[in-house]
Amino acid sequence: MMRSTRLLPSLLLPALVLLAACGTEKPGSGPAAGQPGGSAGPAASASPAGRGELDARARALGMAPELVYVTEAPGYALARQSVGVLGDDGFSATYVARATGAQLRLSVERGSIDAGNCPERPVGDLTGEPAVCARDGGLWYRTGAGWHEYALPGDGHVVRVSGEADAVPRDVLRAAARAAHRPDAAEAAALLPPADPAATEPPVERGDLPSFGDGAPRNDVGAGG
Repeated sequence: MMRSTRLLPSLLLPALVLLAACGTEKPGSGPAAGQPGGSAGPAASASPAGRGELDARARALGMAPELVYVTEAPGYALARQSVGVLGDDGFSATYVARATGAQLRLSVERGSIDAGNCPERPVGDLTGEPAVCARDGGLWYRTGAGWHEYALPGDGHVVRVSGEADAVPRDVLRAAARAAHRPDAAEAAALLPPADPAATEPPVERGDLPSFGDGAPRNDVGAGG
């Protein structure tokens, strides 16, 4: 079952500041490391991450790698802080318009969409609101309570691009839905944060603990000692 999560405005505040200063960027673009304004982040690494490492990054966040997607829309840039898991193992990310601050939400979850269940599924961040559905080529155009979105059926999953109807034009949604695709290595490296080394490193063995008893430094005391 598809579920939606509401993105807190405070989460995107740093991204909006960056967008105002830097303009629109595609995942993986920007100055190289060592250049003015560059960084030594994942996209600028001298050794690009392999697909296995990128899949591990996705799994570390709770996402199924095959459900990770990217898109593009003129005037919009990815708010990297918004990337996160949706539902059980789905994917969600938000793109922000530099000029207006409008938010375009990309989400991917397991399931299917057809004429029978389309009206029952929430539109964007809404829950419990009926949707009005219409076919638009191979896509579903869905509206409800001030939101609209395009839904694209996939192989066992559904890709959705949504936004507020008075903030994101329909043609922008359509173009972004049609541009949605699985990321290549460079796009995935810019999209997914590096895996936490502490999550994969073995626990440190301490030499000052006995190999018997409850592991405390002294095991010859009574209860409560």
